[in-house]
Amino acid sequence: MTFIEFKKLLLDAEISLPKFSNLIKVSEKNIQSYKKKGDVPNTIAVIASCFAAMHKAGMDYRQVVELLALEAKKKEGVGFTKKKMGKVEE
Repeated sequence: MTFIEFKKLLLDAEISLPKFSNLIKVSEKNIQSYKKKGDVPNTIAVIASCFAAMHKAGMDYRQVVELLALEAKKKEGVGFTKKKMGKVEE
């Protein structure tokens, strides 16, 4: 799915990109990066498509997603550890 098609689905679902990214707990910057690539990953395309279909059917997809109690992923790995006075904190 192209980024333009993705944005149209968000319009159909009546949700902005920042609210979409916040709802699914994915960084807005991450979603915006797909604009440069031209396409969105299949999982993001499916989510947007389902949101648009649910909205059209009169279902409140926001409530369904909020019940999942999703949590944003924390950046971990080599470049993301905090150093304190020469020691690495975990």
